[in-house]
Amino acid sequence: MELYNLGQVPWEESQLIYHALALLEREALCLVSPAAPYVCIGYHQDVEQEVDLEFCRANQIPVFRREVGGGAVFLDGNQLFFQLILKRDNPLAPRRIDAFYRKFLQPVIAVHRRIGIPAEYRPVNDLVVQNRKISGTGAGEIGNSIVFVGNLILDFDYETMARVLKIPDEKFRDKVKKTIAENLSTLRRELGADAAHWDQTTLRNLLAREFAKIVGPLTPAAKDPALAAKMEQLQGTLRQDDWLYRKGKPVGGRVVKVRAGLAVVQRMHKASGGLIRAEFAVADGRFKDVSISGDFFCFPRHTVDRLAALIEGSPTHAIVRVLDDFYARHDFELPQIGIDDWLQVFKT
Repeated sequence: MELYNLGQVPWEESQLIYHALALLEREALCLVSPAAPYVCIGYHQDVEQEVDLEFCRANQIPVFRREVGGGAVFLDGNQLFFQLILKRDNPLAPRRIDAFYRKFLQPVIAVHRRIGIPAEYRPVNDLVVQNRKISGTGAGEIGNSIVFVGNLILDFDYETMARVLKIPDEKFRDKVKKTIAENLSTLRRELGADAAHWDQTTLRNLLAREFAKIVGPLTPAAKDPALAAKMEQLQGTLRQDDWLYRKGKPVGGRVVKVRAGLAVVQRMHKASGGLIRAEFAVADGRFKDVSISGDFFCFPRHTVDRLAALIEGSPTHAIVRVLDDFYARHDFELPQIGIDDWLQVFKT
């Protein structure tokens, strides 16, 4: 297996190289970081729904659609990428996705622990330390290859991450930024002054050593003519507008996934009794930080506050029971907003 320990590369190459290797069916481990910041969206996402394209254009932040799933992320030189490319029929690759992640995240866990961070695996594809996400990963099939990608986060620009996302209003943007900052950690945050001891060259070498324990010997490689030609070809297709602007399934409201088991949600629903607006988090299967507002008058404000309090902390699977109990306790006569309306807002 080849090892592309390339250090910092032009931002486009940090994505094109693993796409090209996968299509060439060359098994490899790539260790790179981008020389400039950019936004990367998942294969199934709709860029116009996910990304504030006007802000990105104004601030010269390019946007790229990868052939691997997952969400929109802000990437820059403070993140070290690992990209593992395996042939689809490689016996090293477990067929079950949870087993795949559990196996190939072990080298990443080992590096974190080697530098003093007690990272742990959380299904299906997160690494956490004290319940904070510390590495983002994803996997997918490109051609006849399986690609596993992720990062070591030396530091993170929470402000820009919250800004590049398509967010309906500034209040919700502040909530997203706060939630990300509280639940996404970095090497610098965990290690403090000791983070300076772990430069990217050292970290790349540690990753190569740990991955070799699972995939076998790694042969140092450089970009050769065949790989360069494939990357150039892909640049001509993956940077086209018809690829970037592929339409995805319309989504109701806004859902920002922060880590496994944690998402921040804003939804609106036009009921016969008026517009319902709700903001909340879903944290490990429970509603949190529930806020309800809107332009409806069939419920007094104190009654709406009571509903929010009942939903707060309740399991997401129990939302129908919570709403049934709420309506049973209040003597509504032909309410203009019914249980089905609230379910449009609080469905998960």
